[in-house]
Amino acid sequence: MNHIRIIPRLDVKNDTIVKGIHLEGLRVVGNPQELALKYYENGADELLYMDAVASLYERNSLHDIISKTSEKVFIPITVGGGLRSIDDIRNVLRSGADKVAINTAAIKNPEFISEAANTFGSQCIVVSIEAKKIADNKWEAFIDTGRESTGVNAIDWAHRCVDLGAGELLITSIDSEGTKKGFEIDLIKKISSKVPIPVIACGGAGEKSHFIDLFNSANIEAVSCASILHYEIMTISQIKHELHKKSISVRLINE
Repeated sequence: MNHIRIIPRLDVKNDTIVKGIHLEGLRVVGNPQELALKYYENGADELLYMDAVASLYERNSLHDIISKTSEKVFIPITVGGGLRSIDDIRNVLRSGADKVAINTAAIKNPEFISEAANTFGSQCIVVSIEAKKIADNKWEAFIDTGRESTGVNAIDWAHRCVDLGAGELLITSIDSEGTKKGFEIDLIKKISSKVPIPVIACGGAGEKSHFIDLFNSANIEAVSCASILHYEIMTISQIKHELHKKSISVRLINE
């Protein structure tokens, strides 16, 4: 049985880590390298770096941060934000990233997913879906860090991403993100129960019960979280030990 992965999410703006609520109102919470090393030493399974302002400038500016992080942190690193071309992906991979997360470019040009998967391998391509609930049992996919509506049904889009060659799906609930009130379990269940690739849930973690409820309710392989770690509500080690107590398989730090 595969271990559940705990993946700190590090949103970067102007060389600092920031955090907001519903992907808005960003405030500085730390230094990229310091937090990456801290979470790595505390048992993180992977890291997720997202350029919080890349869509505004249509570029990813994390190359230096990725390079420095990969010198001291020896777990997979996923990088997202502003990746619009094969060359963009190639450049962040050369900087030290292991995987990339794409959202805006994928929705605007779905064949970009296939092109990227064919070039670098599906295992390298994570499609990020930022979803907002618009009606009962209906979520819409948003782009530009949750700023722009697309009219695309998030669940239908998840299925299409699989067909196009995505290796993983990162599902962020805009409604839950930063609230610390729990994951959007209904959304995660509807996607994870129907797709054959790993699903990473993101948005809403605020206490141990939120993780336990999620993993007991949805068939997912990983969770990405930020506020609960940045504000030191719980450590990664504490989260993992709580999950371990509930017989949820995790990689403990001494393994």
